[in-house]
Amino acid sequence: MESLNRMAVELVDEAIDFADELAIDVHELDNGAVVPDFGVDSVGGVEAGLLLAEIQTGGLATVQTGVGEIEGTPRTHVEVSTDHPAMAFLAAQKAGWELSIEGFEGLGSGPARALVAEEEEYQRIGYRDAADFTVLAVESDELPGEAVAEHVAERTGVPTSSVFLPTFSTASLTGSVAHAARAGELATFRLSELGYDPLGMLSVTASAPVAPVPESDDVAIARTNDALAYGARAHMTVEDSFDRFEEVASTAGTDFETPFAEIFEAYDWDFYELPVELFAPAQVTVDVVGGGVEVAGGIDQAILAESFGLP
Repeated sequence: MESLNRMAVELVDEAIDFADELAIDVHELDNGAVVPDFGVDSVGGVEAGLLLAEIQTGGLATVQTGVGEIEGTPRTHVEVSTDHPAMAFLAAQKAGWELSIEGFEGLGSGPARALVAEEEEYQRIGYRDAADFTVLAVESDELPGEAVAEHVAERTGVPTSSVFLPTFSTASLTGSVAHAARAGELATFRLSELGYDPLGMLSVTASAPVAPVPESDDVAIARTNDALAYGARAHMTVEDSFDRFEEVASTAGTDFETPFAEIFEAYDWDFYELPVELFAPAQVTVDVVGGGVEVAGGIDQAILAESFGLP
């Protein structure tokens, strides 16, 4: 398979070429690193969010929008589909790189992680990328500077001038779209954490509603997680049977039916202290090739309506 970072850089180049149409801005730092602003100081939007999700998945997923309903109210939904879930979601899209550098705080996702390959997922997949340039999507309420770019360059082993850091705020339309595009990643990650071989996951298609954009990142974090835990659906095709498929859905969590604003409050807004089973799609169907079909979980439209402030 071609380098994940190579495919992602091609998509970043596309974003740069169509920056005006995507309502994003592009900044080149003094050390040569490039920071496309997908939704921090720039407006961004649905199309920017879709392209960002493609970048995060290393070009291995198809991402598109549709219209669904929550309590009878039309809402934009994002659908993501891939025949390479281990690579697209675990090796690329997963937000596994915490950035805390000289006062900057952010969360990194995308194929730059595959050049470091220290997370457990890479041992399960047996993959490590090799490339002369890299892409790390950064979720933060501020744009990263030279110190962040130099940190990423050092960790990934590429020149600083070959670092691309597409950045977005959680409280942006781009952020709401990019988060909705994580429904397939959550299903894949959860099943892998339960002990299923990620290379035995053949195909994943998932969708989730796009949360309304609030004024604060805290509310945005709660809403986007509600969109996934209470509104996401995933369909997975896998090679082998497994006795824990029902635990892939968020309904398996002890805090299910509690809005994320209350859950985060209970954990003092420490994202890393939350139980891992919270991060899962609301409903999952699993097809076993040559075997049976299992369905777990269900949508909770009432919690979504409350979280989104719907009438």
